[in-house]
Amino acid sequence: MAYQLKIIIGSTRQGRKGKAVADWFSTIAQEHSDFEVEVLDLKQIALPLFDEEEHPRLKKYKHEHTKNWSKSIDAADAYVVVTPEYNFSYPATIKNALDYLSLEWAEKPLAFVSYGGLSGGMRAVQELKPVITTLGMMPIPQAVNIPMFTTMLNEQGIFTGNERLEQSANAMLNALLRWTTALKQMRENP
Repeated sequence: MAYQLKIIIGSTRQGRKGKAVADWFSTIAQEHSDFEVEVLDLKQIALPLFDEEEHPRLKKYKHEHTKNWSKSIDAADAYVVVTPEYNFSYPATIKNALDYLSLEWAEKPLAFVSYGGLSGGMRAVQELKPVITTLGMMPIPQAVNIPMFTTMLNEQGIFTGNERLEQSANAMLNALLRWTTALKQMRENP
């Protein structure tokens, strides 16, 4: 049985490159037979600014978009967030998507694929880690950080990672598998 891996594309702006990066990464993830991969694009999901009346930990969702988001996230065993770095931090769309839910995220591992200029989006990842741990997730230390990512986009906007990035992606997925296995056992045997 394969674990459910949800890859979340965090950028929703016009002209974004996150989808190209996520397409590259999801191709690598699909080669890992231990994961069944689904890409969740926050641009397509289009969650409005958090609009539920009750705290998410109560799971008393009023809106259909929240119920659908909850169902999708709850079904996952692990997550990968694909994020750019905006002003030394992460996009508001990621924070909004995280804030919609509570229990659905808990006791599951999360990994990062980040991209940007010289820092490769690492500052966005560091800013996200306190939010992730507050929701009860385990941010794994292995990550894929892509500096100067625009040099790896071709004229059609397709991202092609180099050998080093592919090795990082595979190492991260291997570590994510270990954490996914351990945390699923923990969830099943409280």
